[in-house]
Amino acid sequence: MESPAGFHEDLNSKTDPLGNVGTKWTKQQAVQWDANYKEASLCYLLTVRIIRMRNLPQGDFLSQSDCYVSLWLPTASAEKVRTKTIKNCRDPVWNETFYFRIQSQVKNVLELAIFDEDIVQDDGHLIVLFDVAKIPLGETIFMKFQLNPQRREELEAEFTLENLLHLPETIITNGVVVSREISCLEVQVDRRKWKKKKEKTHSTKHDLTFSVKGSFEETQGLSLCCDPSFHLTDPILFHYAKHSQPQLDITVPKMKILPSFCACMPCRAGRSRTGPLTVPLNLLPFDQEVIDKHRKFDLHFKTKQCREDLDMRLGFELCVEEQDFLHKRKKVVAAALKKVLQLEEDLQDDEVPVVAFMTTGGGTRALTAMYAHLLSIQKLNVLDCISYITGLSGTTWTMSNLYEDPDWSQKDMEASVSDARKHVIKNKFLACFSVDRLKYYVKELHQRKQEGHKICFTDLWGLIIEAMLHDGEDHHKLTDQQQALSNGQNPLPIYLVLNVKDKISNRDFREWMEFTPYEVGLLKYGAFIRAENFGSEFFMGRLMKKLPESRICFLEGIWSSVFSLNLMDAWYISFESEEFWHKWTQDRVIDIDEEPVLPTRPSELNTRVVSPPDSLSTVFRDVFMLRPAVSEIHNFLKGCQMHNNYLENEFSRWKGVKRSPSEMAEGEIDVADINGSYNINNLRYSEEDFDKLAKLSYYNVQNNKDLILQALRIAVERKKQHRNSLKPHTPL
Repeated sequence: MESPAGFHEDLNSKTDPLGNVGTKWTKQQAVQWDANYKEASLCYLLTVRIIRMRNLPQGDFLSQSDCYVSLWLPTASAEKVRTKTIKNCRDPVWNETFYFRIQSQVKNVLELAIFDEDIVQDDGHLIVLFDVAKIPLGETIFMKFQLNPQRREELEAEFTLENLLHLPETIITNGVVVSREISCLEVQVDRRKWKKKKEKTHSTKHDLTFSVKGSFEETQGLSLCCDPSFHLTDPILFHYAKHSQPQLDITVPKMKILPSFCACMPCRAGRSRTGPLTVPLNLLPFDQEVIDKHRKFDLHFKTKQCREDLDMRLGFELCVEEQDFLHKRKKVVAAALKKVLQLEEDLQDDEVPVVAFMTTGGGTRALTAMYAHLLSIQKLNVLDCISYITGLSGTTWTMSNLYEDPDWSQKDMEASVSDARKHVIKNKFLACFSVDRLKYYVKELHQRKQEGHKICFTDLWGLIIEAMLHDGEDHHKLTDQQQALSNGQNPLPIYLVLNVKDKISNRDFREWMEFTPYEVGLLKYGAFIRAENFGSEFFMGRLMKKLPESRICFLEGIWSSVFSLNLMDAWYISFESEEFWHKWTQDRVIDIDEEPVLPTRPSELNTRVVSPPDSLSTVFRDVFMLRPAVSEIHNFLKGCQMHNNYLENEFSRWKGVKRSPSEMAEGEIDVADINGSYNINNLRYSEEDFDKLAKLSYYNVQNNKDLILQALRIAVERKKQHRNSLKPHTPL
């Protein structure tokens, strides 16, 4: 079929706010879903009118600003729109209107950026961040944003929010993260017109570039040739949020053809440049082929609905496998508690407390200490009382080594400590960088890249860890550790790592990501994927590209959280002063006043104005926020959006809580100075140093035997009391 009317119309056309000229939308049938996860949710139409600005500062010494306003609502569209430029004006007036189709249950934050147009590069002035949830549904409100009260600089705008009853959308959410419907666009190019010339031709290639901003694929290229046997190209696919405002941009470069290589008329015609094409995807009918005819080729488009089920688990409860493990582990724990606490009766399932053994990091020092701690706990007959073991950095090396044996906790830990001692005291540094070993590193990293993984320094670091702690190649994977949990015979391991943001200090943003043999995820968001899919590519919760599961050594490199530090963090650790560097490396963000003052809810964000740093500050930020050795992993939350009320749900329970002064004092224990034997950077210990640290760690646990048993006894009693409080009482 031919292109529908209005095929190349702009989505923000003033004559058609939804950009669906000539397209008949049908109301989707409401589907009954689990109320906690899937639901049919309405979309809204947001209308924004940029009216004017007052008292703009002077652009330069000779003239006023050449001002325009850019609007970006990333939850509605990846494309930015803008007003026209008002030249040399202190009080520019626009009165331009823009339209956005938004999901009602998504946190929609509109970015209004004020620019001074320049010949070389437009200068950013201020950025206003406005939470759309402040706008009452069905009303039009006029707003004044006080950008600079001293200069009486302000931006005037008008907002209207309306229901789109004919456009419900099925979303999947846990109240924090929202996964929306996605569609798939299939594009093919047909060059049958080029086959009219009968004489023999030479094959010549030309490249087309297709781009859908905000899609999973983003940009793809397609090579064309004028071979007579050439007909319809293989389809290229784009996956995008169905109810956003996506558009397909097609770049047709100038085709420079030499007559000696190809004499066919179509190629000669290709000498003239074909202009860029834009296709608003929300105008394409579903499951119907649309053909857009051009002088040199035909474009075939077809859109279809993608599957609704996710490959990501949204929820704050335990996964089925972990629940099953706990059921089995309780039998082991109940028997162990009865023995160690000398109880007269067997414990019922709901009387068994969940006990965790928690550790911190510290390289080889942490690895050594953890082995000794576990040995000491085993000697106290307490190891079987534990249901979870958590590790970070060096202690994850201990855990991953132990869990290669499915029955490690049921065996004498003396052998494990002895094996670790053998590797730690051996000088393997030179062997780690021998010619053969370096060749092995290159081979493994090349293979990893071929599989689709992003290669970084932590991958090399993981291979070095493998060489330091093993005698040969370790083929063990995280999912292999499920064998050690099959009968509840060992505690369940949780490996932790810091998730950080680019160009932001760890002190300003960091969150925990946890790894188990079953899942990898962020409890803060209630989002998890299967452990074997970590590193694979996701979009809106769907698995788009499956990569082979990484060997455990590569995960050990990631778990070494020391590489999450940037120079700013190192400065703070060294001098405990970052105020000066914050001034030079961070955007200035302040809350601003609004007129009128709107009623607010706990879930709404304050309106803020951001002052971008100048060029010098940008250079400082690029240098001091650099993490040269951080891991870069495909984000399994890519495409997902935050729920409009996420601040009122489980997410809000995961804020950084500062320790009290007394807690800080209790934690000031220094095993050795930074130049001593147990320096975190020291990967090798002497026999004497290993034995001294192991004995100290063993003693610390033994010395607290009574406190440990007392804590277990209190936990059991608390469980019993809770169980009794739930029993029905018979009235007298």
